Amino acid sequence: MIHETVVTTVTPEGKPHVAPMGIRHEGDTFFLMPFLPSATYDNIVSTGCAVVNFTTDVRVFAGCVTGHRTWRTIDVDSVPCVRLADTLAHAELRLVCVSHDQQRPTLVMQRIAMCAHAPFAGLNRAQAAVIEGAVLVSRLAMLPRDKVESEIAYLSIAIGKTAGPREQQAWQWLMDAVNIFYASPAAAARILNEEAL
Repeated sequence: MIHETVVTTVTPEGKPHVAPMGIRHEGDTFFLMPFLPSATYDNIVSTGCAVVNFTTDVRVFAGCVTGHRTWRTIDVDSVPCVRLADTLAHAELRLVCVSHDQQRPTLVMQRIAMCAHAPFAGLNRAQAAVIEGAVLVSRLAMLPRDKVESEIAYLSIAIGKTAGPREQQAWQWLMDAVNIFYASPAAAARILNEEAL
């Protein structure tokens, strides 16, 4: 099973980096598989740690692939890293080993600490639609336009029926990115984040 999360890392100089990422875990062992090139990969290999954030604020997912990358972070206790200030829970991880691959290496990590910060209020279809939309936006250069447009039309149904203000804002960022991409792919390349979900 792949869980859609937000991974926070820091550079060796301590600068935070926030990236959405699908991760797997079995008990206390977590598997992160970033596509290369990847700031997340570089930071984890350099510092030996990361934090996995479990959040329902889908603006982070949409924001990270559309250029809205500034999210408040705070230090954690067990590893020299940061977490999202607004997250339901987080897991603090230490790097165990790297399984090298030219396209998508596997970072095997051990959970050192797990902290809960807020209750989970339930599932929302618009949140799932935003995450799927963020995946589409991160792959605009790889997918046929008709597929992108048909997926957006379907996902828009959940947005229209179930979105709250956060989901509406996230969806608007995604739709703006799609419109910019089809108007000028070269301009879009400067906006869209190349670190895949």
